[in-house]
Amino acid sequence: MIKKTVLYDLIDVSDPEIVLNEIKKIIALTVEGYDPSKLEMIYTDVVTLFRGEFPGYRASNTKYHDLEHTNSVALASARLIHGCTLAGMEFHVDNLLLGIYAALFHDVGLIQTKDDKVGSGAKYTVGHEKRSIVFIRKYLSQKGFPSQQIDDCSHLIMCTILNLPPKEIPFRSLEIETLGKIVGTADLMAQIADRYYIEKLLLLFQEFQEAGVPDFATELDLLKKTEGFYKNVAKQRLAHDFSGISANMTAHFKQRWGVEKDLYSESIQKNIDYLRTLLERTGDSIVSVKKTLRRGANLNGDDRSGI
Repeated sequence: MIKKTVLYDLIDVSDPEIVLNEIKKIIALTVEGYDPSKLEMIYTDVVTLFRGEFPGYRASNTKYHDLEHTNSVALASARLIHGCTLAGMEFHVDNLLLGIYAALFHDVGLIQTKDDKVGSGAKYTVGHEKRSIVFIRKYLSQKGFPSQQIDDCSHLIMCTILNLPPKEIPFRSLEIETLGKIVGTADLMAQIADRYYIEKLLLLFQEFQEAGVPDFATELDLLKKTEGFYKNVAKQRLAHDFSGISANMTAHFKQRWGVEKDLYSESIQKNIDYLRTLLERTGDSIVSVKKTLRRGANLNGDDRSGI
């Protein structure tokens, strides 16, 4: 049992090799005798795509929806799949891996093609999931995946569309529906639990601005509305649309790390509490907010008292 029990102390999600190795380790805990070669190939292609080394595509240039975010969602998906199996659920290994693939590709719709040189990929924010599905359908087809698995993976990515209820997605089975809820849950929890979530919200605002999203007038407006988004949108979606499946995270952390708690929920609450305190103490000044963040009170996510 390790002494550190803070989410971001466990795995460095900025390091692709570390993330891939941990995902493989988790899958090995979940199913016996699986061949990791296909996962390794696909993960390598995803990293290549984000870095601008994939034929026909520019490097990812969205600072919020970047490779680290993708790593975080894929890792959270693997963790939750493992937790669900510990709770008695069963997944065929091929379907389980589709869940990881969906997490890895869910935001590639924000990556521009080589001939798309106007602005950044953020301009595709609205509807980027559909672009992600177009990409993965072509990619998986070229890799020889059967049409049924391609459809399944597409449906899993649809679970990351924030305003789309899972009941409107034509899953072919309860197992695929459950995996969809896992991927959707992982997408929400991974980003709100992020060590640098509050700083990254300022980057998200930039993406929204380029995309013409009208909901937030200023950076400060976005920060002020974040707690309401969490309570009224994200939390409700996790509990109802995704059937509270996040409760199975605890089982994973207990077996893998000897920590009997959901470190995602813990980190999320810490972020929301800190954001509230930050706004209370800095008033309506985005300059004060940024100065406080630059001082480091939130840069490491573990010192929330020194405002």
